[in-house]
Amino acid sequence: MCIRQASLTALCIADPIDKVNSVQLLWKSHHEKALHPNERLQAADRASLPGRPDLPRLIPPQQVHPRTPFTPEGLASLLHAVCHIEFNAINLALDAVWRFHDMPNAYYTDWLRVAYEESQHFELLHTHLQSVGYAYGDFDAHDGLWQMCERTSEDVLARMALVPRTLEARGLDATPLIQDKLRKVATPAATRAVEILDTILRDEVGHVAIGNHWYRWLCAQRGLDPVTLYAELVQRYDAPKHKPPFNTEARLRAGFTEVELGYLLS
Repeated sequence: MCIRQASLTALCIADPIDKVNSVQLLWKSHHEKALHPNERLQAADRASLPGRPDLPRLIPPQQVHPRTPFTPEGLASLLHAVCHIEFNAINLALDAVWRFHDMPNAYYTDWLRVAYEESQHFELLHTHLQSVGYAYGDFDAHDGLWQMCERTSEDVLARMALVPRTLEARGLDATPLIQDKLRKVATPAATRAVEILDTILRDEVGHVAIGNHWYRWLCAQRGLDPVTLYAELVQRYDAPKHKPPFNTEARLRAGFTEVELGYLLS
Protein backbone atom coordinates (compact mmCIF):
# COMPACT_ATOMS: atom_id res chain seq x y z
CA MET A 1 0.00 0.00 0.00
CA CYS A 2 1.45 3.38 -0.99
CA ILE A 3 1.89 6.22 1.51
CA ARG A 4 -1.13 8.17 0.30
CA GLN A 5 -3.45 5.15 0.31
CA ALA A 6 -2.17 4.17 3.76
CA SER A 7 -2.91 7.71 4.96
CA LEU A 8 -6.49 7.40 3.74
CA THR A 9 -6.78 4.05 5.50
CA ALA A 10 -5.54 5.61 8.75
CA LEU A 11 -7.94 8.52 8.32
CA CYS A 12 -10.85 6.04 8.16
CA ILE A 13 -9.95 4.41 11.51
CA ALA A 14 -12.50 5.40 14.16
CA ASP A 15 -10.80 4.30 17.37
CA PRO A 16 -8.38 7.05 18.50
CA ILE A 17 -5.77 4.68 19.90
CA ASP A 18 -5.84 2.50 16.78
CA LYS A 19 -5.54 5.63 14.62
CA VAL A 20 -2.56 6.86 16.63
CA ASN A 21 -0.83 3.48 16.36
CA SER A 22 -1.49 3.31 12.63
CA VAL A 23 -0.07 6.79 12.03
CA GLN A 24 3.02 6.13 14.09
CA LEU A 25 3.68 2.87 12.30
CA LEU A 26 3.17 4.56 8.94
CA TRP A 27 5.66 7.29 9.79
CA LYS A 28 8.28 4.81 10.94
CA SER A 29 7.88 2.72 7.77
CA HIS A 30 7.20 5.41 5.18
CA HIS A 31 10.71 5.19 3.70
CA GLU A 32 9.86 1.64 2.64
CA LYS A 33 6.68 2.62 0.78
CA ALA A 34 5.97 4.12 -2.62
CA LEU A 35 4.38 7.57 -2.77
CA HIS A 36 2.45 7.75 -6.08
CA PRO A 37 1.93 11.55 -5.98
CA ASN A 38 0.21 11.64 -9.36
CA GLU A 39 -2.47 9.10 -8.51
CA ARG A 40 -6.02 10.38 -8.06
CA LEU A 41 -7.37 8.53 -5.04
CA GLN A 42 -11.02 8.11 -4.13
CA ALA A 43 -12.47 7.40 -0.70
CA ALA A 44 -14.98 4.56 -0.72
CA ASP A 45 -17.42 6.69 1.29
CA ARG A 46 -16.48 10.33 1.71
CA ALA A 47 -19.47 10.89 3.95
CA SER A 48 -17.86 8.62 6.54
CA LEU A 49 -14.67 10.69 6.70
CA PRO A 50 -13.01 11.12 9.03
CA GLY A 51 -13.15 7.95 11.07
CA ARG A 52 -13.91 8.91 14.66
CA PRO A 53 -15.53 7.40 17.75
CA ASP A 54 -19.18 7.85 18.70
CA LEU A 55 -18.07 10.13 21.49
CA PRO A 56 -17.43 12.99 22.01
CA ARG A 57 -20.83 14.29 21.01
CA LEU A 58 -20.32 17.07 18.46
CA ILE A 59 -22.36 20.22 19.05
CA PRO A 60 -22.29 23.78 17.62
CA PRO A 61 -19.33 25.82 18.96
CA GLN A 62 -21.59 28.33 20.66
CA GLN A 63 -23.14 25.55 22.75
CA VAL A 64 -19.82 24.33 24.16
CA HIS A 65 -19.63 25.31 27.82
CA PRO A 66 -16.83 27.68 28.88
CA ARG A 67 -13.85 25.78 30.25
CA THR A 68 -12.17 26.99 33.44
CA PRO A 69 -9.16 25.11 34.84
CA PHE A 70 -9.84 26.22 38.41
CA THR A 71 -11.86 23.11 39.32
CA PRO A 72 -10.86 19.47 38.76
CA GLU A 73 -13.69 18.93 36.27
CA GLY A 74 -12.94 22.23 34.57
CA LEU A 75 -9.30 21.30 34.15
CA ALA A 76 -10.33 17.94 32.68
CA SER A 77 -12.72 19.71 30.31
CA LEU A 78 -9.93 22.01 29.15
CA LEU A 79 -7.55 19.09 28.63
CA HIS A 80 -10.29 17.30 26.69
CA ALA A 81 -10.81 20.30 24.42
CA VAL A 82 -7.13 20.40 23.49
CA CYS A 83 -7.11 16.61 23.13
CA HIS A 84 -10.00 16.93 20.66
CA ILE A 85 -8.09 19.54 18.68
CA GLU A 86 -5.10 17.22 18.42
CA PHE A 87 -7.28 14.29 17.31
CA ASN A 88 -8.72 16.50 14.59
CA ALA A 89 -5.23 17.67 13.66
CA ILE A 90 -4.21 14.07 12.99
CA ASN A 91 -7.15 13.76 10.60
CA LEU A 92 -6.40 17.09 8.91
CA ALA A 93 -2.81 16.11 8.20
CA LEU A 94 -3.77 12.67 6.89
CA ASP A 95 -6.38 14.27 4.64
CA ALA A 96 -3.76 16.63 3.22
CA VAL A 97 -1.64 13.61 2.28
CA TRP A 98 -4.21 11.44 0.54
CA ARG A 99 -6.55 13.99 -1.02
CA PHE A 100 -4.30 16.23 -3.09
CA HIS A 101 -2.33 14.82 -6.00
CA ASP A 102 0.46 16.22 -8.17
CA MET A 103 2.30 17.93 -5.34
CA PRO A 104 6.07 17.63 -4.77
CA ASN A 105 7.25 14.63 -2.78
CA ALA A 106 8.33 16.88 0.09
CA TYR A 107 4.73 18.06 0.54
CA TYR A 108 3.57 14.54 1.40
CA THR A 109 6.51 13.88 3.73
CA ASP A 110 5.84 17.17 5.52
CA TRP A 111 2.20 16.41 6.20
CA LEU A 112 2.84 12.81 7.17
CA ARG A 113 5.34 14.07 9.73
CA VAL A 114 2.72 16.51 10.99
CA ALA A 115 0.24 13.64 11.40
CA TYR A 116 2.87 11.72 13.36
CA GLU A 117 3.63 14.64 15.68
CA GLU A 118 -0.08 15.35 16.21
CA SER A 119 -0.50 11.70 17.21
CA GLN A 120 2.21 12.20 19.82
CA HIS A 121 0.40 15.27 21.13
CA PHE A 122 -2.84 13.32 21.40
CA GLU A 123 -1.07 10.57 23.33
CA LEU A 124 0.47 13.04 25.79
CA LEU A 125 -2.84 14.78 26.42
CA HIS A 126 -4.95 11.65 26.60
CA THR A 127 -2.57 10.02 29.06
CA HIS A 128 -2.73 13.12 31.22
CA LEU A 129 -6.51 13.30 30.89
CA GLN A 130 -6.76 9.70 32.07
CA SER A 131 -4.49 10.49 35.03
CA VAL A 132 -7.09 12.96 36.31
CA GLY A 133 -9.92 10.43 35.94
CA TYR A 134 -11.36 11.15 32.48
CA ALA A 135 -11.00 9.92 28.91
CA TYR A 136 -11.45 11.27 25.41
CA GLY A 137 -15.17 11.40 24.70
CA ASP A 138 -16.27 12.35 28.22
CA PHE A 139 -17.10 15.96 27.24
CA ASP A 140 -18.92 17.52 24.30
CA ALA A 141 -16.88 19.10 21.50
CA HIS A 142 -17.39 20.94 18.22
CA ASP A 143 -16.39 20.14 14.65
CA GLY A 144 -15.12 23.46 13.33
CA LEU A 145 -11.72 22.21 12.20
CA TRP A 146 -13.08 19.38 10.09
CA GLN A 147 -15.83 21.55 8.62
CA MET A 148 -13.19 23.86 7.16
CA CYS A 149 -11.33 20.79 5.92
CA GLU A 150 -14.44 19.79 3.97
CA ARG A 151 -14.99 23.29 2.58
CA THR A 152 -11.47 23.35 1.17
CA SER A 153 -11.49 19.78 -0.12
CA GLU A 154 -11.39 20.80 -3.79
CA ASP A 155 -8.37 23.13 -3.66
CA VAL A 156 -5.07 22.49 -1.93
CA LEU A 157 -4.27 26.21 -2.04
CA ALA A 158 -7.38 27.08 -0.05
CA ARG A 159 -6.60 24.22 2.34
CA MET A 160 -3.11 25.50 3.06
CA ALA A 161 -4.39 29.05 3.50
CA LEU A 162 -7.29 28.34 5.80
CA VAL A 163 -6.40 25.27 7.87
CA PRO A 164 -2.75 25.35 8.96
CA ARG A 165 -2.11 29.08 8.60
CA THR A 166 -5.54 30.19 9.87
CA LEU A 167 -7.26 27.72 12.18
CA GLU A 168 -4.14 26.01 13.49
CA ALA A 169 -2.27 29.31 13.73
CA ARG A 170 -4.90 30.45 16.21
CA GLY A 171 -3.42 27.85 18.55
CA LEU A 172 -0.15 29.78 18.55
CA ASP A 173 -2.07 32.73 19.99
CA ALA A 174 -4.27 30.79 22.41
CA THR A 175 -1.71 28.45 23.97
CA PRO A 176 0.22 31.03 26.04
CA LEU A 177 -3.07 32.40 27.40
CA ILE A 178 -4.15 28.91 28.46
CA GLN A 179 -0.76 28.31 30.05
CA ASP A 180 -1.06 31.53 32.06
CA LYS A 181 -4.35 30.30 33.53
CA LEU A 182 -2.88 26.88 34.30
CA ARG A 183 0.08 28.44 36.11
CA LYS A 184 -2.39 30.25 38.39
CA VAL A 185 -4.02 26.93 39.24
CA ALA A 186 -0.58 25.64 40.27
CA THR A 187 -1.65 22.05 40.99
CA PRO A 188 0.57 19.18 39.82
CA ALA A 189 -1.99 18.33 37.13
CA ALA A 190 -2.06 21.92 35.87
CA THR A 191 1.73 22.16 35.94
CA ARG A 192 2.01 18.99 33.87
CA ALA A 193 -0.49 20.45 31.40
CA VAL A 194 1.72 23.52 30.99
CA GLU A 195 4.67 21.25 30.17
CA ILE A 196 2.68 19.34 27.57
CA LEU A 197 1.52 22.58 25.98
CA ASP A 198 5.15 23.73 25.76
CA THR A 199 5.86 20.67 23.59
CA ILE A 200 2.76 21.20 21.50
CA LEU A 201 3.45 24.90 20.94
CA ARG A 202 7.01 24.16 19.80
CA ASP A 203 5.81 21.61 17.26
CA GLU A 204 2.84 23.68 16.11
CA VAL A 205 5.14 26.53 15.09
CA GLY A 206 6.69 24.05 12.68
CA HIS A 207 3.31 22.84 11.46
CA VAL A 208 2.11 26.34 10.70
CA ALA A 209 5.44 27.03 8.99
CA ILE A 210 4.78 24.05 6.71
CA GLY A 211 1.37 25.52 5.85
CA ASN A 212 2.97 28.89 5.11
CA HIS A 213 5.63 27.30 2.92
CA TRP A 214 3.22 25.34 0.76
CA TYR A 215 0.72 28.20 0.56
CA ARG A 216 3.41 30.49 -0.82
CA TRP A 217 4.73 27.77 -3.13
CA LEU A 218 1.26 27.28 -4.59
CA CYS A 219 0.73 31.03 -4.95
CA ALA A 220 4.02 31.26 -6.87
CA GLN A 221 3.01 28.35 -9.10
CA ARG A 222 -0.27 30.08 -9.95
CA GLY A 223 1.15 33.60 -10.21
CA LEU A 224 -0.92 34.91 -7.29
CA ASP A 225 -0.09 37.42 -4.57
CA PRO A 226 -0.29 35.57 -1.22
CA VAL A 227 -1.36 38.58 0.84
CA THR A 228 -4.11 39.80 -1.48
CA LEU A 229 -5.34 36.27 -2.15
CA TYR A 230 -5.51 35.40 1.54
CA ALA A 231 -8.06 38.15 2.24
CA GLU A 232 -10.14 36.90 -0.69
CA LEU A 233 -10.03 33.29 0.52
CA VAL A 234 -11.08 34.26 4.05
CA GLN A 235 -14.18 35.90 2.62
CA ARG A 236 -14.91 33.23 0.00
CA TYR A 237 -14.77 30.33 2.46
CA ASP A 238 -16.22 32.23 5.42
CA ALA A 239 -13.15 31.54 7.52
CA PRO A 240 -13.12 32.78 11.12
CA LYS A 241 -11.44 36.12 11.65
CA HIS A 242 -8.24 36.32 13.66
CA LYS A 243 -8.70 37.89 17.08
CA PRO A 244 -6.01 39.51 19.22
CA PRO A 245 -3.91 39.13 21.24
CA PHE A 246 -1.51 37.59 18.75
CA ASN A 247 1.60 35.60 19.59
CA THR A 248 3.75 37.72 17.30
CA GLU A 249 7.01 35.98 18.17
CA ALA A 250 5.61 32.51 17.42
CA ARG A 251 3.93 33.69 14.23
CA LEU A 252 7.18 35.19 12.96
CA ARG A 253 9.00 31.91 13.68
CA ALA A 254 6.22 30.12 11.78
CA GLY A 255 6.96 32.20 8.70
CA PHE A 256 4.39 34.98 8.78
CA THR A 257 5.76 38.23 7.37
CA GLU A 258 5.46 41.68 8.93
CA VAL A 259 3.01 42.56 6.16
CA GLU A 260 0.84 39.57 7.04
CA LEU A 261 0.92 40.42 10.73
CA GLY A 262 -0.14 43.94 9.80
CA TYR A 263 -3.13 42.45 7.96
CA LEU A 264 -4.19 40.67 11.17
CA LEU A 265 -4.23 43.98 13.01
CA SER A 266 -6.10 45.89 10.31
